[in-house]
Amino acid sequence: MNDLTHIDAEGNAVMVNVSAKNITERTATAAGSVYMLPETLKLIINSGVKKGDVLSVAQLAGIMGAKKTSDLIPLCHPLNLTSVRIELSCDEKRSAVDITGTCSLSGKTGVEMEALTGVSIAALTVYDMCKAVDRGMKLSDIRLVQKSGGKSGTFTEVNNG
Repeated sequence: MNDLTHIDAEGNAVMVNVSAKNITERTATAAGSVYMLPETLKLIINSGVKKGDVLSVAQLAGIMGAKKTSDLIPLCHPLNLTSVRIELSCDEKRSAVDITGTCSLSGKTGVEMEALTGVSIAALTVYDMCKAVDRGMKLSDIRLVQKSGGKSGTFTEVNNG
């Protein structure tokens, strides 16, 4: 197991110094789901939620969240993202909204946290917009699916299910 990079020898939190790292193309994709009552999903599909178009608002919120990651996660570097893509889809069989977020840049540090934050904020937005009709929704399975670039190379989620 690797040593923790955000803790110094005295146990203090530190933002990692990336100045000596090479600039590389870096991409990360995260995913997650919001599970809900079938009636709630039908409202989303049929544009029946009083607060508005859930999928479009959540998509924009996810993009904005990815861009604000360093403001939300204390030791994350502020990054100049070159691309943020948040996609939401409805799965009626599972009664879920599935969310995928992909972030990219050319830089010295990865974008995993930005992808994960984008998915998380999109999921929270789905919950917020639908909570009046379904407080029992579950945000689930938020995880890193893939990342590439940098010294650690490529990571791809292993499906253990």
